[in-house]
Amino acid sequence: MSTETSVPHPRVSGVEGQSMDASDSALYATLLKEAPAGLAFFGPDLRCRRANDALAAMLGVSVGDLQQRRPAESLPESVANAFEDALRRALSGDEGLNENEVDLVVRASSGAPPEATGALGVPSPGDPAASVGTGGASPDIPVQATGPHAEATSDIPGTPDAAGPGSAADDASPLAPEARAVVPVLAEPVLTPGHDERILSCTWLPARSPEGEPIGVVLTALDMTERRRAEEVIRRKEQRYRSLVEASAQVVWVAAPAGGVIDDAPEWRGITGQTPDEYAAGGWLSVVHPEDRPRIEAIWRECVTENRVFETNYRIRTKSGTHRHFDVRAVPIWRGGEVIEWVGANTDVTGQREAEEMRGRLTEQLSAAALRTARLQQATSMLAEALTVSQVVQVITEVGRSAIGADYSAVALLDDDKLRLSIVTPSQPGAERDARPDGRSPSAEDIKVSDQTVLSVAVRESRPFLAEHPDSLRLQLGRDEMGLFLQHTQERAWVGLPLLAAGAPIGALRFSFTRPREITEEERVFLEALAGQCALAVERALLFEREHKTAEELQRSLLPSDLPQLPGMVLAARYNPATRHVQVGGDWYDVFRLPDDRLAVAVGDVMGKGVLAAAGMGRVRNALRALALNDPRPAAVLAGLDRLFSATETEEQFTTVAYVVIDPETGRGAFSNAGHPPPLLISPDSPARVSELEPGTPLGWPSQRQQTSFSVETGNTVVFYSDGLVENRRRGVDAGLEELVAVAADAPPEVVGDPERLVDFLVDRMLAGYEQVDDVTVLALHVPPKPV
Repeated sequence: MSTETSVPHPRVSGVEGQSMDASDSALYATLLKEAPAGLAFFGPDLRCRRANDALAAMLGVSVGDLQQRRPAESLPESVANAFEDALRRALSGDEGLNENEVDLVVRASSGAPPEATGALGVPSPGDPAASVGTGGASPDIPVQATGPHAEATSDIPGTPDAAGPGSAADDASPLAPEARAVVPVLAEPVLTPGHDERILSCTWLPARSPEGEPIGVVLTALDMTERRRAEEVIRRKEQRYRSLVEASAQVVWVAAPAGGVIDDAPEWRGITGQTPDEYAAGGWLSVVHPEDRPRIEAIWRECVTENRVFETNYRIRTKSGTHRHFDVRAVPIWRGGEVIEWVGANTDVTGQREAEEMRGRLTEQLSAAALRTARLQQATSMLAEALTVSQVVQVITEVGRSAIGADYSAVALLDDDKLRLSIVTPSQPGAERDARPDGRSPSAEDIKVSDQTVLSVAVRESRPFLAEHPDSLRLQLGRDEMGLFLQHTQERAWVGLPLLAAGAPIGALRFSFTRPREITEEERVFLEALAGQCALAVERALLFEREHKTAEELQRSLLPSDLPQLPGMVLAARYNPATRHVQVGGDWYDVFRLPDDRLAVAVGDVMGKGVLAAAGMGRVRNALRALALNDPRPAAVLAGLDRLFSATETEEQFTTVAYVVIDPETGRGAFSNAGHPPPLLISPDSPARVSELEPGTPLGWPSQRQQTSFSVETGNTVVFYSDGLVENRRRGVDAGLEELVAVAADAPPEVVGDPERLVDFLVDRMLAGYEQVDDVTVLALHVPPKPV
């Protein structure tokens, strides 16, 4: 059965009691057949008089199943109960109600009539529990309408039991809006359909006769499933967004497409203390920190103009007058290719920024402490290598400049009487000869310990002296230091530190700056530690210099003060200690006349440095002279030295000697070598060369000593030397001997003929480009041509 066969043609249009014409009948039939909404007409006996296909499809039944039947006869029990309850309410016509809608949740059609799973109406107390649509599967229980007419049945007074074609229902008067009855619905969650459910929004409109008697109900039903699902999606997104904002403590604001204020932001005003009018006038920009506002406003206007995301950070003034840090991100909302508004979120990051700033300060402090520790370690290492007071001052000057930015540095040492301080000059290349042994400048004026100076106060009171500016200096000293450091006229801040050894002052350290300077507690601790290391280095350097001076004086006292002057032979010698900063070694030479007028020449090297080496060298030299006076033959002298060493020297002692006895008249003699470098032979008629004779073993290693004949022809020169001339850290002995021969070959004839010039030439050329780490001894013996 279809709508065309089940719906009789009406005879009355229902409009002001006029009869329906053919046009009205066609419109009526089209409405029932084509309308997408479900339509049905019920009589007062609750029977369905007419229904269209759309409603039947929604309910999962055919039109024939609905026609001339009560809902209980054609629909599942739960749906039928809901239908009949709604019909009774509509027919009851409660006063004051102007709408009557009931949402039904029914199962989607799957080839068999579905059962309803519930209705939206909330049952009144005492009614059976109705299933309220919740978006999930609902139990299949009866649903009853609620209201004052819940007990109404088909036996309503004044209404016929049945209606058919031509009944009073067909002649019902038109439905007046004021006659619509409404089923009251309590506030409740919005229905959300499940996967196999549909939501029907139903409207029940009562029809009344001219006399006001109820004659039927018109039902309209709309399938709201997709709309409710879309609404649920939107609702859930809003809930998620709201929960996200609340959880993240963000403050959201909305702005117009041009950047102006649209809506109020109470949460934001609660932070800033703005009134609604103030916020409406200036928005969030009006409370941005004055230092940040020009930048933020420029960025905001640029983003609004270009419709791109606005993301930055700024400070705002709160209602308490303090300032807090906020991160902001605002995005444009687009619709139809146009920006309709901006939505921004502000996040309070004050705690994070304060933590970052604290971490930054701690990191900076730790870095500074680590840097100071590294510099102190570096200074300690450099001071450990400083062997003289001048070198210590040089290190302190460099550390003061790099570690604390000092413009000037000075070290002063107490004299032996402990009443005066002497300024020590830094070590400068070539300045060793002009400086005193302890590095103190010979031209520097001494400072009395009793004077009011930075250095004197630090020594006298054994505590650091700090003056951050000239006024502080004058306040503490009672005067300026003008005249004491004339070259430091731009000093504006001063630090004085005592140098303490075993708790007693030995001097003072002074730093100064050309600008006012506050010394922090960390820097003060660093400077005191530096002064402690400086005191140790100075004490060590003073001890070294005393030992160095003693060893050098001893060594020079054991060397011949003058060389013999002979008519047929010219001699020249040079002794160069490694540097004045390294302990002297055991190099030596000796030239003396024998009782038979022959000449004894010896060059030796005692292993070791310092006073012990110098003393060992003195013993060897004296023993050699004694043995030579008894038996001058070279082999006999070296054999005697071997016996002496075996009896008196330790096994670790290592000494080499080259010894020659020569007749000055003939240039002939004998030569013996105990492990010493071979002599250099220079002749104007042949290339320079070194002797190829076997050198023998060092003294103390007994062996059969040999001697060979030796002669120096007229015009020739023989050069004896120590290993310091040919050997160093970068050059081995063999390479050094080859270089010595090459240097001698390059010597001009006038240099070769003058032993004084020759020894200087050889020393300068052989040491050029190398660090001298050992003593150098050179002795040249030249036989000049006989005058014609």
